[in-house]
Amino acid sequence: MVRTRTKKLRGGHYGRGMKAGRGKGKKGGNGMAGLGKHRWVWLLKYDRDHFGVHGFKSHSKKYENPITLEELANIYDKLKENGFVHDDVIDLEGAGYTKLLGTGDFDIKSRIKIERATEKAINKLSVHGITIENDE
Repeated sequence: MVRTRTKKLRGGHYGRGMKAGRGKGKKGGNGMAGLGKHRWVWLLKYDRDHFGVHGFKSHSKKYENPITLEELANIYDKLKENGFVHDDVIDLEGAGYTKLLGTGDFDIKSRIKIERATEKAINKLSVHGITIENDE
């Protein structure tokens, strides 16, 4: 009767030497081991974004779309054409803006409807007799 390979090598190392056949030897390590060394080319080819910070999406920040007084003066005619100015009321909320900033100057006699405005913007507009309406 001929002995099988299993019986012949039982107690030995099945031809793998002392350490190579243990665990994940002879294959370069377990899982993603060696990505910075011997599996670097694989990483470049198939997983370019493996390293580095990719960030989180913040759900707590509120979207803001500010407009300055200077921009408001520049787009006043467009707002009028699109129907956001009626009866001397400029509806910036309807136009998609959330905050009025005080950079520049605006002197067209009107009332401005917007959610928020800076102190600088309010002071500049009050000099020209322009008021700000908000829902607060």
